[in-house]
Amino acid sequence: MIQGIDYAAIAPPLILAVAALGLLLADAFDAPRRLISLVSGGALLAALVAVIALSFGDRRATFCLPGDLRGSGPRSCSYVADDFTLLFQGIVLGAAVVVVLLSLQEITDSKTPVGEYHFLLLAAVVGALTLVAARDLVLLVVALETLSLPVFALAALRRYDGTASEAALKLFLVSVVSTAIMLFGISLVYGATGAMHLDRIAPALSKLPADLDPVAAAGSVLVLAGFAFKVAAVPFHFWAPDVYQGSPPPVAAFLSVVSKAAGFAGLTIVLALGLPSYGHVWGPVIAVLAAVTMTVGNLVALRQRTAIRLLAWSSVAQSGYMLAPLAVGEDRLPEAVAATTAYVALYAVMNLGAFAVVIGFRRRAVPLSPSWDTLDDYRGLARRSPHVAAALAFFLICLAGLPPGVMGLFAKVVVFRATVAGGVTWLAVVMAINTVIGLYYYLAWAVRLFTPAPGPSYDPAPGLPVRTAIAAAAAGAVVLSVAPQIVLQTVTQAT
Repeated sequence: MIQGIDYAAIAPPLILAVAALGLLLADAFDAPRRLISLVSGGALLAALVAVIALSFGDRRATFCLPGDLRGSGPRSCSYVADDFTLLFQGIVLGAAVVVVLLSLQEITDSKTPVGEYHFLLLAAVVGALTLVAARDLVLLVVALETLSLPVFALAALRRYDGTASEAALKLFLVSVVSTAIMLFGISLVYGATGAMHLDRIAPALSKLPADLDPVAAAGSVLVLAGFAFKVAAVPFHFWAPDVYQGSPPPVAAFLSVVSKAAGFAGLTIVLALGLPSYGHVWGPVIAVLAAVTMTVGNLVALRQRTAIRLLAWSSVAQSGYMLAPLAVGEDRLPEAVAATTAYVALYAVMNLGAFAVVIGFRRRAVPLSPSWDTLDDYRGLARRSPHVAAALAFFLICLAGLPPGVMGLFAKVVVFRATVAGGVTWLAVVMAINTVIGLYYYLAWAVRLFTPAPGPSYDPAPGLPVRTAIAAAAAGAVVLSVAPQIVLQTVTQAT
């Protein structure tokens, strides 16, 4: 039987896939660089419009098992465009538009091949959009690799930069190992249940024979390990600091927000739809991962002296906070998924804003300072560029979770509440301690902005695209700090 394809459901990734191929061909015929960048951003906006249009309709699904078309049971579909999918697709596309804005000057300054850059970027976004809509393990793995493989090339696209090549190699090696572990876990789950679709795995696991229970438990933990790499959770985090530092800064921003958001979406999909009955197995594992991840990330961030590496270790610590609600296991799982989703959405805004300021600062500083992103280079920024300094200070306060950055405080309260409500009180205590540790390095950086510079200084002179990205992130942070309930209400409805 021939499967029908709902092209409306797959419109967002389809638009980007067609645009990516078109841009690669256009570059081969020497299309203007600005035109290629403009088309790339326009394709992302068109995909975002498609997501918004789908949000006004009913749930759509495609690539369904043909055998279920006779009405013998519920249809198991590989790709589902429901409220949860559309919410994460909106986050991914919005963040990707900002990354394109941040990339315009980087492409010019580093003489990066523009066609290849935008082709790889759009291909990675296609993988992210598919990952958040996948509802079977095969499509999840394919989407995860479609997201990961272009990023390896993006990290190494500055071909004559040894640091970039080293970063790409580290990312590749850790990814290969984690993918192998995940595939082994999927084979165990399939061997125990005989199913690949999540809506068939869940009932099969709930009535699994006792002799297959260890197999399914081991498979669940190994699948979790594959996603731990994508979200930079300890011990799969080693790639993050070096890759963030060696990659072009917009690629680091992409990894920090877009890739991480897609990874958490895939993780919550697998746990909530496929493995809820094994919450007693993966719940304690996630609790330990969350505690270790946030602690290691915060303690190492205290020792950082450069902005990019501080943001990298901060991103690791933030992954621990996002994992914490999922440690509740099967109990109160919908609330936990909503808390993690809300944190991811709020984190995307404030972290992209911080990266935008750092990228704008770098453009001016590179010719004058070989260590362009040391924290001390930001001294006196408030005097030289008050608007940029105010924006960065606000993003840092949001990340720290302090007023007036209410969105960051709101995000932490949401995950605290979900963790305590799920009965994992000891993890909430660890979170509280780590929140205090995080305050130090965020505030230490913010204080530098308002202290006099000891020597020659320079003004950040970001171009219009970077200024637009900073303004958009700042506007989003202000709105969500004034009305953070917007995110929680949207997330609650979607999950």
